[in-house]
Amino acid sequence: MRAQILFQPDDIKNHPLKVQEKDIPTPGPSQVLIKVHVCGICRTDLHVVEGDLKLKHLPIIPGHQVVGEIKECGDRVRDFKPGDRVGVAWLQATCGQCQFCLTHRENLCTSAIFTGWTAPGGFADYIAAPEQFIYSLPDAFSDIQVAPLLCAGIIGYRSLRLMEMKEWSGARIGIYGFGAAAHIAIQLLKAWGADVYVSTRDKSHQNLAQELGASWSGGTLDQPPVPLDRAVVFAPAGEIVPASLKALERDGRLILAGIHMSPIPSFSYNLLYGERMIKSVTNNTKQDGVEFLEHVAKNGIKTHVQTFPLEEANEALCALKYDRIQGAGVLVVS
Repeated sequence: MRAQILFQPDDIKNHPLKVQEKDIPTPGPSQVLIKVHVCGICRTDLHVVEGDLKLKHLPIIPGHQVVGEIKECGDRVRDFKPGDRVGVAWLQATCGQCQFCLTHRENLCTSAIFTGWTAPGGFADYIAAPEQFIYSLPDAFSDIQVAPLLCAGIIGYRSLRLMEMKEWSGARIGIYGFGAAAHIAIQLLKAWGADVYVSTRDKSHQNLAQELGASWSGGTLDQPPVPLDRAVVFAPAGEIVPASLKALERDGRLILAGIHMSPIPSFSYNLLYGERMIKSVTNNTKQDGVEFLEHVAKNGIKTHVQTFPLEEANEALCALKYDRIQGAGVLVVS
């Protein structure tokens, strides 16, 4: 099979991913072998390729928003069969025995395995993955449209869930950064009746936010015109944290959605005072994914997608890094 392989992390401008031929993986007893159709790209892939995330295994095949068809099942697989269309997301497996796994908080498992970081990912013709965390996909969505839902969508949904809003109708919600996750999250928020205020650096992304129903959009550090009940930071830029705290109403909550963020500058305690709270998102549970895909089907969520061939994975990630993708990027593999 073909695979885009990272041998040594480097700036994406230097094209560190190399296309090579590789043996098709053999699925284990509890795994399925998937013929990859498409694989979404994500800032986490960029953090892997550029070495922002410590790499435990090299070489590695990135990619964790995988859509494809099951070609083979291991002897212990019970819930899937050859021919099923499925998705593989970031969280690929957990220990199932720690305090977090036993209390349905498997996203916090310290022995977790992650697609495209600690296990081979979907920038390839085939991927083997445990049935534990693969997803059946809504029939209404094409492969290209559904791929960004498998990380950007699920993490966006978990970010909104962690806001713990009792009533969404009329709630004032801020979004900082408007890429793949944000353009899906805003559609959920609008379906639930919230008013959305978007701060993002790129004018075209501000315009897309307005098209998707934002009540206001402005620059990354611009103050929204109203105090926010809740806010989520999708951009991996630590300097946004003080600015977003300043925009929060008392009893507000700030959600940090990235797996990696640049250093957060110091800020006055006054920005936290008033029972404001900061909470990070760490991966997602399987239930998050199941619930999110149900919401997608119910509310008619659409993804804005730009496609690239597998051979142009470096160029696709470079476009992502420099905000040249409207919505989400997807590699077409087969």
